[in-house]
Amino acid sequence: MRRFINNTVNGALRHTKRVIISVVGFTVLFIGIAMIVLPGPAIVVIPLGLAILAGEFVWAERLLKKVKSGVKSAKDSIYKK
Repeated sequence: MRRFINNTVNGALRHTKRVIISVVGFTVLFIGIAMIVLPGPAIVVIPLGLAILAGEFVWAERLLKKVKSGVKSAKDSIYKK
């Protein structure tokens, strides 16, 4: 009985953690998207939201890698001499 209770509590904690990370990550991401037209550092906030979400979602991790490689290639083309 004790093992059942521990498994149930651990499962609920994992689910709660995933929900909290999702809410915080999507909130930061949407704020960053809004900063594209509003004043603010959207270039910093959008990858931050993706980084938060990448801890729980594979699609966010893939998108974050694409953003990083795009930033790197843009930086390389600007500073290429």
